[in-house]
Amino acid sequence: MDRVLDLIAATPLFGGLAEADVKQVRQIATDRFYGRGETIFLEGDPGDGFYIVAAGKVKIFKVSLEGKEQILHIYGPGNPFGEVPVFSGDNFPANAVTLVKSHLLFFARSAFVTLITANPSLCMNMLAVLSMRLREFTVQIENLSLKEVPGRLASYLLYLSEEQSAPGGTIHLPISKGQLASLLGTIPETLSRILAKLSGQEMIGVRGNEIEIKDKALLEALAVTGKALE
Repeated sequence: MDRVLDLIAATPLFGGLAEADVKQVRQIATDRFYGRGETIFLEGDPGDGFYIVAAGKVKIFKVSLEGKEQILHIYGPGNPFGEVPVFSGDNFPANAVTLVKSHLLFFARSAFVTLITANPSLCMNMLAVLSMRLREFTVQIENLSLKEVPGRLASYLLYLSEEQSAPGGTIHLPISKGQLASLLGTIPETLSRILAKLSGQEMIGVRGNEIEIKDKALLEALAVTGKALE
């Protein structure tokens, strides 16, 4: 299989499909290419299909009435987004913009519904992914509503450590610190102060976008309590 077929096969939505089925999925996918900072869809646009990131990086976000941006997700290669309207028939509930030059696969709702009608196992995969997304939103809401910013940051760093299987405890921030601040529901200045305080307390070491986890136990305690540092 070529690179895109391999990527589709590795996507949770299509996990476990036979090679022939993966090729069917590829046949209904439309390649779309975007430059950095291009809008993919806006909140309220018709949910006429969903996307998978083939290359690049996409930001999913909402904007408050006051104009404040809240990042909900940042997705890289292999991640699907915009799936909910495929089932509900509703409009997109958030905005999507590319962070870098990106190659996306677009799956039109009508073509995908026809495909899953003929292949019920895809429905089970999609339900599993949507259940996982619901869990992610539940955790995010809990973090934003119940934890102070230091606890949110600690939780995110531990998540990255697990996701990246960080050798030697060093992780790489996949987004800028400004974007991380938005993801955590704070402002860059506050994030910088907390990073400096965590570093001063020897929990982490910061070198640009590289962060070394020095004391995982303390970081885990901060993530659980969600309280501000003294």
